[in-house]
Amino acid sequence: MAKQDTHETPAKKPNRVLPIILGLILIGGAIFGVKEYIYYGKHVDTDDAQVDGDISPVVARVGGYVDSIYFEENMHVNKDQILVKIDPRDYQVKLEQAQSAQVGASAGVGVGESQIFTTASNSAVAKAGVVSAQARLDKVAKDYARFANLVKDGSITQQQFDQAKSDLDVANANLAAAKDQYKAAVQQIGTTRDQLKVTHTGVSQRQVDVDYAKLQLSYTDVKAPASGVASKKNVQLGQLVQAGQTLFSIVNDNSLFITANFKETQLEKIKNGLKVDIEVDGYPDMKVEGTVYNFAPATGAKFSLLPPDNATGNFVKVVQRIPIKIKINASKDVLDKLRPGMSVNVSVNTEN
Repeated sequence: MAKQDTHETPAKKPNRVLPIILGLILIGGAIFGVKEYIYYGKHVDTDDAQVDGDISPVVARVGGYVDSIYFEENMHVNKDQILVKIDPRDYQVKLEQAQSAQVGASAGVGVGESQIFTTASNSAVAKAGVVSAQARLDKVAKDYARFANLVKDGSITQQQFDQAKSDLDVANANLAAAKDQYKAAVQQIGTTRDQLKVTHTGVSQRQVDVDYAKLQLSYTDVKAPASGVASKKNVQLGQLVQAGQTLFSIVNDNSLFITANFKETQLEKIKNGLKVDIEVDGYPDMKVEGTVYNFAPATGAKFSLLPPDNATGNFVKVVQRIPIKIKINASKDVLDKLRPGMSVNVSVNTEN
């Protein structure tokens, strides 16, 4: 009988590495989930945000040939600094013409004042003529009354009485003529004064023309409307520019802010004054803080070129976004690195 083999194979030990790994993953996932839950319970985030700023387009207010350019692309300029000069000769000639017209109009005022003085003198002479004619009439009337009594008793001849009557008629006619002359002289004074008013109006109009010509001449110096960086230069020496043509743009200093487009479902916890953490894509290690400033009055879709019309029968509900302006609280060194259009991530702390 063969001898039975009593040697047994040892039992295989269970693999404990895999459960440990799975346990660590579950614990790590739980910790991550709790941290995310706590974080998003206190923060509202979006990556649909960018740096914005005030960009001032500079346009030519008068037309002409470009005489000089005093800046280069992406150069910092100061407010009221002359950056472009348009050939001013045409506008200088127009100013001289307006000034000459003003001198002529002012001379007209002097002539009008002299005419008033002359007509006033003529009026005084005419008034004196009325007084003289009235005195002559009074004397002749008395003589006529006396001769009328004398002719009745035959003390004077009929010829003498007729002469007295003729003298009375002549005196009456002279008085009437003197009064008409005086009236005409007075009316002439009024007419001359009205003409002088018109002349004064003409002088005022010429002064307006001079002021306008000076203003047009001043527009040949194209100045920076604000301090900032000049960009998008679109002008060359000798170029003929038209009024209203854009020459360049200026990104204003100290005008940077963040425009963050939050979903409408995220707005419940956001309000003005909340602190914001800003992460710039171009400088991921640079931490920037900000403050919620205000909310746009409508969704971004309403301001688009073709806003959606949900009354067409094919309505599909889409979550809309509301632009929110965020002020940047950072030093000048940080702001100098930011440029309008740069992408950022923002996180609003809803518990401060």
